[in-house]
Amino acid sequence: MIEISGQTYALGDPLVIAALIAILVVILIVVLLIFAVRAAGRSAAATAPLAQQMGVLGQHVQQLSLGQATLQGGLQTVSDTQVNAQAQITQTMEARLGAVQQQMQDRLAENAMRSQHAMTEMQERMKETLHGSSKQTTVSLTQLQERLASIDKAQDNITKLSGDVLSLQDILSNKQTRGAFGEIQLTDIVGKALPKDSFQLQATLSNGKRADCLIALPNPPGPIVIDSKFPLEAYEAMRRAKTDWEVNEAAKAMRVSVKKHIKDISEKYIIEGETADGALMFLPSEAVYAELHANFPELVREGFDQRVWIVSPTTCMATLNTMRAILKDARMREQAGAIRTTLKSLHRDVELVVERVDKLNTHFGQARKDLDGINTAAERAGKRAARLDNFDFEELTQEEQANVVPLAKPES
Repeated sequence: MIEISGQTYALGDPLVIAALIAILVVILIVVLLIFAVRAAGRSAAATAPLAQQMGVLGQHVQQLSLGQATLQGGLQTVSDTQVNAQAQITQTMEARLGAVQQQMQDRLAENAMRSQHAMTEMQERMKETLHGSSKQTTVSLTQLQERLASIDKAQDNITKLSGDVLSLQDILSNKQTRGAFGEIQLTDIVGKALPKDSFQLQATLSNGKRADCLIALPNPPGPIVIDSKFPLEAYEAMRRAKTDWEVNEAAKAMRVSVKKHIKDISEKYIIEGETADGALMFLPSEAVYAELHANFPELVREGFDQRVWIVSPTTCMATLNTMRAILKDARMREQAGAIRTTLKSLHRDVELVVERVDKLNTHFGQARKDLDGINTAAERAGKRAARLDNFDFEELTQEEQANVVPLAKPES
């Protein structure tokens, strides 16, 4: 209940509620007016600099208008000046073009005369050149025919060579023919490096295995075997491989085949008490040898472990030259006794020669004495003959010589 001016009103009375709402609305309006006045004050404070800036902007716009008018006058002056200059340039260009045109006509006439003269000279030179060129062409054609004949001959040789290469590929593609090819190559190298009596081809060992070549080295190290049968299938597959998988598979196959071949050589051709403590595996291709040492060093070490030395044609020749030195030294030791006997006989012969020289020197001394005696007797005889020649004998005629009484020898 609310009591106002001695009157009591209930809170639930509609008039009371309407009056309260009206009062609240009035209060809200007053509050909003207060906020609006404050906002207007702030806006006025904020618009003051803006008004100042608008004034400055107006001054700038006025100055721009004045500048635009000045610029328009300048552009009009420039336009008038450009029109006058263009007219002057046009007149000057017409005069210069006339002069240039006249000069061009004069130069064209002069160039036409020069061109005609040059054409005449060129025609004469062309005639001479064509005449000389015809001769040179004839010579060149002759030389060309000779070269073509040489090319045909070379083509025939190339065709023959290609046939030989194909036959070589056929040989290398077949395992048996490839083995025969390796044996032939090994035989050629061994035959050039060693004496014929120092090696044996296709020698049979005590275990029944047949070696491609057995070199009779002295003990130690003893006879050593060279095997020329190398598996090239894996190497050819690796060369033909195009993908990484094919290369890896071919490399695995090559490792397996080479290891097996090294093991076979070690088991077949290294016999204790009969052969040397090692064997040689001959590769008929330098490319395979380089491939093994470059990309498969573990196979080379496997050969070292199995006492199988891998050699190519070049290294095999060097190895065989070393063996030849060993054989030469061994044969020198074998012949040491005969050499000592021969030296003893040679020493006796030298002693006999010295004795005979001494005797001959004695004979020469006696002959020298006899010659000295002969020289002395000849000198005495010469002196006596000179004295006799100095005597004064009177020459007699034949009648007087008949009257000369000869001296008779006294009787004894």
